[in-house]
Amino acid sequence: MQVVLHAGVHATDSDRLLKTLLRNRDGVRPLGTAVPGPGRYRRLISEMLNSLGSGEAAPGARDVLLDSVLDQEVGHVDRLILLHENLFSVPKIAFQGGVVYRKAEQRLRICQTLFAEDDFEIFLALRNPATFLPALLHATPHDTLDQLLNGLDPFELRWSGLVSRILEAVPGVPITVWCDEDSPLVWGELVREMVGVAPTHPIIGAYSRLSDIMTKEGMTRFRAYLAERPDLTEIQIRRVMVAFLDKYADPDKVDAELDVAGWDADIVQDLTDDYDDDVFAIGRMPGVTLIAP
Repeated sequence: MQVVLHAGVHATDSDRLLKTLLRNRDGVRPLGTAVPGPGRYRRLISEMLNSLGSGEAAPGARDVLLDSVLDQEVGHVDRLILLHENLFSVPKIAFQGGVVYRKAEQRLRICQTLFAEDDFEIFLALRNPATFLPALLHATPHDTLDQLLNGLDPFELRWSGLVSRILEAVPGVPITVWCDEDSPLVWGELVREMVGVAPTHPIIGAYSRLSDIMTKEGMTRFRAYLAERPDLTEIQIRRVMVAFLDKYADPDKVDAELDVAGWDADIVQDLTDDYDDDVFAIGRMPGVTLIAP
């Protein structure tokens, strides 16, 4: 069995991703792909990880999990999709010890042993620290960014460091990453990659993230344009999306509100420039697939 685990990061619209996957669940089920509801496994996985600590999954743990997760015979499932944005930690302790997701390696090692007989792969969304940190802070009881970061300098946050730690902890496990900022343009491709279907496979909600940042008129015109040109390739469609966004993007939805004490436009730009360099480095890492526009 192929087991796909989406492990965050926080504040990257994983709930929207889950909803899109669930909308396509019936369509991929005949292909042997299972997209169970999160209530079947998130708490169970968390309890397993917490009880095991740094140990390995006990014999039979996989069977217990699959019995709880699947509503069909295991033998009928070739690919299992799991999403758990709190796998590494809950938001308020994301920087416990001044390190981003310090338990990521430990928890993924346990997951690897849990699915030792399966083809295990990891999906991970990234986000610009300039918007990620304020959004994460908002999801915690902390009052300040300093309380959240536990001594970590925001300029020291590098997603490449986290990805490198994961690669070292679970060698041979493929990692697929993408930038949350690119999600409106790559949403359909991302969902297809997760469920393991061809680039031409129809996806319900392939443009749902695009509609989040485009005006209603723009989306109406965009869909009409595609309907008149059914033979467009994925690359051509992406160019069309960019063109429509240039004209019909909703500025109220595109521009994120940044309200961090002591931050100005220069700090945000510097964080963004560092993030761009970081993503470029991640895309060059062996074992990592970067989904980009």
